[in-house]
Formats: sequence, C-alpha cells, structure tokens
Amino acid sequence: IALYYANGIFKEVLLTGRYAFWKGYAQNEFVKADLSKVYITEQIPLALLDNVKLRTYIRRFNVASYEKGLLLVNGTFVKEVTAGAYYFWSNAVAVEIKTIDTRQQQLEISGQELLTKDKAGLRINFFVSYQITNIYKALVNNKDFEKQLYVLMQLALRAFVGNLTLDELLNRKDTIAKEILENVEAKIINLGLIVSDAGIRDVILPGDMKEIMNQVLVAEKKAQANSIMRREETASTRSLLNTAKLMEENEMLWKLKEMEYVEKIADRIGEITISGGGNVINQLKDIFLK
Repeated sequence: IALYYANGIFKEVLLTGRYAFWKGYAQNEFVKADLSKVYITEQIPLALLDNVKLRTYIRRFNVASYEKGLLLVNGTFVKEVTAGAYYFWSNAVAVEIKTIDTRQQQLEISGQELLTKDKAGLRINFFVSYQITNIYKALVNNKDFEKQLYVLMQLALRAFVGNLTLDELLNRKDTIAKEILENVEAKIINLGLIVSDAGIRDVILPGDMKEIMNQVLVAEKKAQANSIMRREETASTRSLLNTAKLMEENEMLWKLKEMEYVEKIADRIGEITISGGGNVINQLKDIFLK
C-alpha cells in the first residue's frame, strides 16, 4: 500500500495499481508500506495508525499500566513488553501479545476437609496473596499457573495438617502458613510467582467436636478458678494465723482489735434497750475501760 499526503495532510490509502496526479497543483507525497512484514518500520505518525482508513491494515494490542506482556510471532517468543499500545501490519503471520496482571492478587482455598494426626475431622479456609514476577515462566513454561498454585497449596496444607494433632494445630495456627510456604517456596518460584502472605482464615470444627472442646474449656476454667480460690484461702488463713500470733504476744493489740469489732457492731445498732439489772452497761464499761 501507499499512504498519500497532499500538502502534508494524509488523504487516503492507495492499493496496488497506477495513479496519476496533476503536477504543481499540490505537493504530493507518498509513503510505501510493505504489508508482508510484521513490524511497522515505515515513518508513519503514531496518531495516523488509528486512522479509520488505515485501521484495516493494522493489528493493535494494548497492554494496561498494571500488566506485562509477551510478544509471540508465529508462536515463538520474541520479547517481553510493558504498558503501551503496539502496532503490527495485518497479514498471514500470526502475531499475539499475551498479557498478564502483575498486581498483587489473592487466592482463596476454602472448605478444605482435613484429618489431623489424631483423626479429628475439620474444615479449613486458607488464603494466599501472590504476585507474578516472571511472566515467561507463568505463561509459557506453565499452563494455568493459578490452578497449579491452588493444588500446590492445597496438597501442602493437607500434608502439614495431617502431621499435627488438633491441639497442636490450634496452638500453631498463626505460624502454620509460614512453615508451609517454606516447604513449597521452590515450586512457587518455578511458577513465576512470589507469595507475600498466607494464612488460615478459619478452622471449622464439626458440631460434636465443638461441643467437646467447649466442655474441655469449661473444665479447664473451673479448675483454674478452684486453684485460685484455694490459693486465696491459703493466703487468708496464713494472714489470720499471723494476726493471731501477734495478738497473743501483745495484749494492747488484742484490745485494739476488740475495740475495732465493737465499733463495727455499734455502727450497725440504732439503739440499745436494757432489761434486767443493767449488766449490759457494766459489761460495756468493762470492755472500754480495761
């Protein structure tokens, strides 16, 4: 084809044939383009490549700002491309740009029914945050890398949980993800990925197991409460014993303690009614005047 310009303005695309133009009427310019090539090497302004008259002869690929791509010509990898618009001549040669999202993504591995070492059945919801670092490995060396990551983490989780008892699993719930990732790190790198975070979101016990765990928890709390009560009772008895020893050795301390209790009794009595020979008054005098 030839791109026809008149006075520097693009007019039309000329196909194979013979064309005649008046001399001197306008400044005519022509840019010939070889459509059998893949790459556009001719000096054609970028804005013109999207012109409706030229669009029929051009293939355009867009790579978003958060993507990277692989340029394949006739199925052969040529190079890695970054964000932008890419133009090629439209012909029989197969040209493709495979794009992939390079942002951090999250994979959910939910509802995994597993057996612990002590044969306790449970369901686990697991998540993995990953990012693509090598798009050639992810797109060319591996097929469905996300499915492979899912199966890889699923098997690693199953194997790891199978080697722990239920109590060990619950105690190490926050560190299990790190240990699992260390075991499969090399395989994840072979997928062209890097995992930045992973963890157990939920550990779901069956109804009967949950009831048993609640009973165990209640029993443990009761035992702790009984232990604390016994400890407090022992401390209180020891304190009373020490006080009794001091009072036995010091008559004045005994008298002060006696007066303290009389004062407490007096606070709770509104009035005193005496019947008989007044022995109560004499007894009170005896208490306060000794």
